[in-house]
Amino acid sequence: MPGQDLAMAKDVIIEFLRVGAYVKVSAVDSHSLTEVSIVGDPNAGEEMLARAAIRKLEYVMARKAGGKSPARGRSPT
Repeated sequence: MPGQDLAMAKDVIIEFLRVGAYVKVSAVDSHSLTEVSIVGDPNAGEEMLARAAIRKLEYVMARKAGGKSPARGRSPT
């Protein structure tokens, strides 16, 4: 499953912050200090939101490394 590889291989810190009707989810790679965030519907559930944040973190780290995105489909914005 996308997102599982990075979370298991490295220390990734996930933070959830409720902002009105939305949840801001931040994912930080503790080794490179790369941080990304997404905003989502709280009804989606923490697991789904965390996976989306980790996928975006994988995407950003791959871009920084000059590689192709590990994500399939539409690229995160």
